[in-house]
Amino acid sequence: MNNTPKSNRKHIAVFGKRNVGKSSLINAITKQEISIVSNTPETTTDPVEKAYELIPIGPVLFIDTAGIDDTGDLGKKRIEKTYDVLKQTDLAIFVISQPCLDKFEEEAISQIIQKVKNIIIVINKCDAFDVSSDDVSNIANQFKTPVFAVSSTKNIDIDKLILQMVNSLQNETEPKLLEGIIKKDDLVLLVTPIDEAAPKGRMILPQVQTIREILDADAYALTVKENNLEYVINTIIKSKPSIVITDSQVFKIVDEAIPKEIKLTSFSILFARQKGKLDVYIKSLKAIENLKDGDKILIAELCSHHAAGEDIGRVKIPNMLKKYTGKNLQFDVVSGKDYPQNLSKYALIIQCGGCMVNRQLIVNRIDQTAASNVPITNYGIIIAFMNGIVERAVEVFSK
Repeated sequence: MNNTPKSNRKHIAVFGKRNVGKSSLINAITKQEISIVSNTPETTTDPVEKAYELIPIGPVLFIDTAGIDDTGDLGKKRIEKTYDVLKQTDLAIFVISQPCLDKFEEEAISQIIQKVKNIIIVINKCDAFDVSSDDVSNIANQFKTPVFAVSSTKNIDIDKLILQMVNSLQNETEPKLLEGIIKKDDLVLLVTPIDEAAPKGRMILPQVQTIREILDADAYALTVKENNLEYVINTIIKSKPSIVITDSQVFKIVDEAIPKEIKLTSFSILFARQKGKLDVYIKSLKAIENLKDGDKILIAELCSHHAAGEDIGRVKIPNMLKKYTGKNLQFDVVSGKDYPQNLSKYALIIQCGGCMVNRQLIVNRIDQTAASNVPITNYGIIIAFMNGIVERAVEVFSK
């Protein structure tokens, strides 16, 4: 459970004013001392993440946030960080410590509902004051969302809250990487270049997760480097592989090396379907033909890493796009969870596969981009497009 990547966990974020019992509620749900609890306001100053196994959902990530009523210049920065958590939140829990909402809390909940589909309102510390069924119903009817009166210190109705959390999260599903693509006893050929950008002594997360799904399907995984591909196909494999999955950087080499009747896609495109909106990414390719000299392109990486040599996002894709369009394009790069609020200056955004984050964060980015009328695509899809093989690369998802 502890080794499950954050990107594969449902994110449960807890919001509310200072000292309403957000941290103690997380501790009561998990039955662990995950968050520091104190009667002193502002004990939680920045979002705190903790992995947990929520049965039957599986590995989840709790995010304990600072109070949304923090004060001062530093407090404003903390509130910004708190609301920034909404971008990756699958389930929001909003905590109050009285039987009714004040105006500030109503506005905060309305803001959360605009960003997060699943929200539960919790009236905490119900052992310290009377909470009637009408109090609960009034809030529930106002926001059309589940409401629970609990006590995190006395463990009152915590189990009922957990059951609702499970029910809410079970409605949030995403396709597996290879769902509908492979079946039992299929042979899957993986092409994984090992260059200076590859991590020392290990494989990257998309490759590892793909291999795991192949094994879970009782299929077979054969992994090769691109320079050994033709030899493996011509001498080792007696029957054709069901599909070839390649690193996008060697798409053209692999496309030319394997027969056209063999299915082909890339790790990045698999993640484009699982984490993002594949149809949006493909539709946005039309924008490439309209690029002009001086247009700005945003390269959006979702992991922070040292860019070595021919980095795919910072070097290879920009060079390929300049060569393909023949235009003098300008490129900005953001990494990690940083993402500009104002996207209007960009003619195109190119998003990485997103293996390090959950789907909610990427979908929120796509929606934000769409609201700015800016096209957005994905590393693997744009590389396939510039190599003239995008139709082959995404055909696997239509069958």
